[in-house]
Amino acid sequence: MSRTLDPDPDSALLRFLTKVADLMILNLVFVATSVPVLTLGASLTALNFTAMRLVTGECESVTGDYLRSFRANFRQATLLGLAVAFLGVVLAAWYVAVDILDISAVARFLLQAICYLVAFRVVLATLYAFPYLARFENSVPEVLNNSRLMSLRHLFASLTVLTVTALPVVITVFYPAMTAYGLLWFLIGFAATAFVNAYAFTSIFDKYIPPSTTVSVESAGMT
Repeated sequence: MSRTLDPDPDSALLRFLTKVADLMILNLVFVATSVPVLTLGASLTALNFTAMRLVTGECESVTGDYLRSFRANFRQATLLGLAVAFLGVVLAAWYVAVDILDISAVARFLLQAICYLVAFRVVLATLYAFPYLARFENSVPEVLNNSRLMSLRHLFASLTVLTVTALPVVITVFYPAMTAYGLLWFLIGFAATAFVNAYAFTSIFDKYIPPSTTVSVESAGMT
């Protein structure tokens, strides 16, 4: 008499499918809470917080972890988002001003080169800012300054995170069919990107936490 065995709950396939389902749920919650643009800072912080907990195996509830982080960090993450947006506006204004100023070609080239360099540094720091806020308790200026320092100190990891973040965007813009014309972003794209980057961020952030210290919900800004 034949007997059908139940699938192993710890099998690699089931673990993979469970992780995909978690990321799809995380992506859905992120998109839903990001519709009001003002909440984007809190959404990015909660997205990275939950992604890092998925990587470390600490996440018991995707929506539970996400919403707790969203509520706890809302004010500070919103201020951080506004600060990043302000820096972006300043850089855009700088670029436009250099382009329309009546100056020599050499001066224009130098000013544009400086603008690109500063923009590159701002982008790297921004990539760290929201994951950093999700993990540590600091003021907004401290978050920005420490994110800037970390992005320089761990430059190889920073470039890896930048590549992982930018590559899907480039593919979407130039080869939209590969992402089903952006549909994958709404299904799993944002969460999948955060999940891959979370491996780098957890590795980096762990270097700044004493071995005897356990990062709890409270110490990650979850009061």
